[in-house]
Amino acid sequence: MIVFDLKCGQGHVFEAWFGSSAAWEGQRAAGLVACPMCGSVEVEKAVMAPNVGAKGNQAPAPAAGPSGEGPIAPEVIKEAIATLAALQARALEGSQWVGTGFADKARAMHLGEAPAAPIHGQTSAAEAKALIEEGVPVAPLPLPVVPPEACN
Repeated sequence: MIVFDLKCGQGHVFEAWFGSSAAWEGQRAAGLVACPMCGSVEVEKAVMAPNVGAKGNQAPAPAAGPSGEGPIAPEVIKEAIATLAALQARALEGSQWVGTGFADKARAMHLGEAPAAPIHGQTSAAEAKALIEEGVPVAPLPLPVVPPEACN
């Protein structure tokens, strides 16, 4: 996985994770990367600060907890992400990956044109918004899903 700082045309900066640089380019070209604040798909890589290690006699300032009560240990953060990943994997058990055909399949099931079944896949932010406005029950996944054909 690779993380990029991204910036939309409105100036919002956000972080996103991708399987590779090629995955970033492909998703961006397909309009699948959108600003979480305004939904703009005009997204480019933002300037990122390099990860420079602290001087040998200094430790980096630890991040404060959600209530400012002190630092959260890296192990706690890693455990929380691992727990979230396990919960998402369990939620997707029995769900079919439909790739970029997600919006069409979800809409067809909602309209009764296809049998209802648990599915997951990819769609643009604009298409996801349209599905929600049409009353189609959809929700974003908290973590990225690697398409089965991209797994080695």
